[in-house]
Amino acid sequence: MTGEQTFVIVGASLAGAKAAEALRAEGFDGRVVLVGAEDERPYERPALSKDYLRGESDRAAIFVHEQGFYAEQQIELRLGRTAVSLDARRGELALDDGERLRYHRLLLATGAEPRRLAIPGAELDGVLHLRTVEDSDALRRRLDRAGSVVVVGAGWIGSEVAASARQRGLDVTVVDPLSVPLERVLGGEVGSIYRDIHVDHGVRMLLGAGVEAFEGHHAVERVRIDDGRSVECDLVVVGVGVKPRTQLAAEAGIAVGDGVLVDERLRTSAPGVFAAGDVASAQHPFYGEQIRVEHWANALHQGPAAARGMLGGAEPFDRIPYFFSDQYEVGMEYSGLAREWDRVLYRGDPAAREFIAFWLAGDRVVAGMNVGVWDVADPIQRLIRTRTAVDDRRLADPDVPLEEIAGVEGAAP
Repeated sequence: MTGEQTFVIVGASLAGAKAAEALRAEGFDGRVVLVGAEDERPYERPALSKDYLRGESDRAAIFVHEQGFYAEQQIELRLGRTAVSLDARRGELALDDGERLRYHRLLLATGAEPRRLAIPGAELDGVLHLRTVEDSDALRRRLDRAGSVVVVGAGWIGSEVAASARQRGLDVTVVDPLSVPLERVLGGEVGSIYRDIHVDHGVRMLLGAGVEAFEGHHAVERVRIDDGRSVECDLVVVGVGVKPRTQLAAEAGIAVGDGVLVDERLRTSAPGVFAAGDVASAQHPFYGEQIRVEHWANALHQGPAAARGMLGGAEPFDRIPYFFSDQYEVGMEYSGLAREWDRVLYRGDPAAREFIAFWLAGDRVVAGMNVGVWDVADPIQRLIRTRTAVDDRRLADPDVPLEEIAGVEGAAP
């Protein structure tokens, strides 16, 4: 009987919190324990680099659930507690305070942590990273006092922090070794649009440049670039990506790679152990490969999917990857996974920042990004999922509804 079972979730994250919610919603009446290393109850991270960082939204808005939700749902919160070891054969999890939790099913939702730069001065005061709400609070206090900031890394976090700092009135310099922001995801052509957005807002973009050192006596005062230049600053934010927290799983003998390896039902190599969220590298039925997605939407949906799997469900997790970003007044949504493409096709006006970009391989859409254009994510995802053969002229024509292209033109068998 489920009432006699214990399900443990490691990681009081969005994925973990939504998994716990789903267990109760699906009728599980056993014991649910949610373990989190932070003192805060589960919260959502997107606002930490945007409106929360700028002081435009309050703390209450970031939490996944209201304060009383967990008690009402009889979900035991273990906050400020870290899982230190896992015995997957015995079904036992040890916490840092000595508590040992025996479980029937376990979900690893341990997330990811910021990558650090191994360069001189990396430990100076004023060199910050952004991952937690505590990080965001500390950064906001610094922004209140600083006049200039250097952002190292022009990926999603770096770009959003740069935009927020500029909106707060700081002088902002972005340094990245790639030729345009977000080049690894968007490619050079679309990435150049985001470069221009930042330049238009007064950000100094030092692209194709690496960082050799952070310099200062006790606190950071300047950043030394690998071409010999130095940039004076009051503050540095390093946003060079994250790495999945796989140590607990690896030490337990669970298969890991770029994340904890799971199958299409989010099952790890250990019986009764599942993984979801930023830490999970999942076998994706549509793409036929392991995929790890670091974004809110993936955690939002993958946590409940893992919960259903813990309860014996056999449905594979096959959602098309999706993420969003807001920088200045420019909002976007991206759907799909473009590793290789022949060309990028635009519907709308990139110069006006109101357009849809499609990445195409042959006559198939492999990814789409809508910028300043809304309510089109569903037909874009349908085009991707059905592998619909498209005509470039119709796809680029804003007078032809995307729903018509996605629903009428022939799909590949």
